[in-house]
Amino acid sequence: MEYVETLRDVKQINSMKRYLKKHSERDYVLFVFGINTGLKITELLEIKVGDVVENSGGIKDFYLLPHKESRTLKEVYLNHKVKKDLHHYIQVHQLENDHYLFKSPKTQKPITRQQAYRIIHQAAEAVGIEGKIGTNSMRKTFGFHAYKRGVAISILQKHFNHSTPSETLKYLGISKEEQIRTEIDVNL
Repeated sequence: MEYVETLRDVKQINSMKRYLKKHSERDYVLFVFGINTGLKITELLEIKVGDVVENSGGIKDFYLLPHKESRTLKEVYLNHKVKKDLHHYIQVHQLENDHYLFKSPKTQKPITRQQAYRIIHQAAEAVGIEGKIGTNSMRKTFGFHAYKRGVAISILQKHFNHSTPSETLKYLGISKEEQIRTEIDVNL
């Protein structure tokens, strides 16, 4: 697997969001969902509309991610941005519960990992982001910004299913010497 970089600069993230939103709402929602949940691209592409929509029509607070090996469910929090963008996307495109969230218009199946990579990589290039940016950049970006906002490395380690905190720091591209200014904001 090729190494990809984290999007550390919020201005770059916002540039990518604007670019993607202008070109495709599906691709924009994929990016927003990815950077706000830290899910793997294979996990994102398997999500169906019914997995995130409540019976009342609203968006769930937690997406229940099936864990294939242990046959358990992992709760993945859907923040306000994800919920707002998902709700709009589902309503405007009149998606049904059995539709894949990120479906190909040609096949009605989810887009491929390769297509998702092209979408994210081309958006980064289009807005002038240098370096290697791919689908795994969304996952790393989530982790980096969560850590920067005060989420304990042990929680991120568990989220990423890593065996040690140092593995998680390395994955996120954070060296032991690097000083990260933590922004603990409870926003009460």
